[in-house]
Amino acid sequence: MRICMIVPNPAVKGGIASVVNGYRNSELERRYEISYVESYRDGNKWQKLGKAIEGYCRFVRQLIFDRPDIVHIHSSFGPSFYRKIPFIYLSSLWRIPVINHIHGADFDGFYRNASAAKRRRIGRVYGKCTGIVVLSEEWKERIAGIVPAERIHILENYCVIPETPYDSGRNAYQVLFLGELGQRKGCYDIPAIWEKVLEKIPDARLVMAGDGEAAQVRQAFRDRGIESGVTFPGWVRGQEKERLLRESAVFLFPSYHEGMPMAVLEAMGYGMGVVATSVGGIPQLIRNGESGYVRQPGDIQSMADDVARLLADDSLRAACGSRARECVQERYSRERHIERLSEIYESVGAGSQKRN
Repeated sequence: MRICMIVPNPAVKGGIASVVNGYRNSELERRYEISYVESYRDGNKWQKLGKAIEGYCRFVRQLIFDRPDIVHIHSSFGPSFYRKIPFIYLSSLWRIPVINHIHGADFDGFYRNASAAKRRRIGRVYGKCTGIVVLSEEWKERIAGIVPAERIHILENYCVIPETPYDSGRNAYQVLFLGELGQRKGCYDIPAIWEKVLEKIPDARLVMAGDGEAAQVRQAFRDRGIESGVTFPGWVRGQEKERLLRESAVFLFPSYHEGMPMAVLEAMGYGMGVVATSVGGIPQLIRNGESGYVRQPGDIQSMADDVARLLADDSLRAACGSRARECVQERYSRERHIERLSEIYESVGAGSQKRN
């Protein structure tokens, strides 16, 4: 079966690129003939526009000369939705089944709070898709308000699990955040959380790894007089990210909107104690008080207490990290993810053959 996958450039920052990069040279490529059409890159607006146009041209050539059996589109909300419309309509015109794999998080801003005209447009676009892939049961319930539930498939994200979760260089007092620095990820709550953590654990250190509103977030720490001991290494990947995951003790992720965050899965796979919020698929990942702590977004006091508790108690932190790693191994490995994605391909492909 030939699969044409619409993807971002491999160097793009964010969860979609992380998911797709894990498909390359994996069992998925041995099962299916996969071609990748890049539709997005980081850069200025002209570079992004050029990449989109290049992607449309390459996609049309593929439709004409190497027609795929399925088009698998990785999308989000906002601008990503609009960039993917030509791919969806062209596939529909060629009568090729489309799987729209939605990774976005801000559904309320995108759909629920949109005008009636915009909601109708979203409904028409999603209606052209043969299957919709979402990251959690919560997102299936939300998207079921737009398309029939029987066309929605749940495919949770995965983690490439390291063989050994612990490192002799683990810093028992280091807390790590990974992701886009901004309001959606709860980064403006972190200074308030951190101030309360320092009251109990004065030697604690914090790494804010990511890009976005770095200057504003840094200023929020300065305004409280707690910038000492907080570092901003920028966006990290590869060996630098692995080093931070191995040497940090606690992962803090106070996000307000999520799908199935790769950063949380990675922290769990590395056996870290995790403190996160009950949004998106996170409650499916973490059992509160057993494999980490899950709180309501904005519950600064509880998250500060959880971080301090994990930093102060080595055995509790190790136990939570061990259970988190076991959860990822059992339910969120790349192998399990590929098995489920293969089932979706076979289901959509078989359904298309019946219709034809």
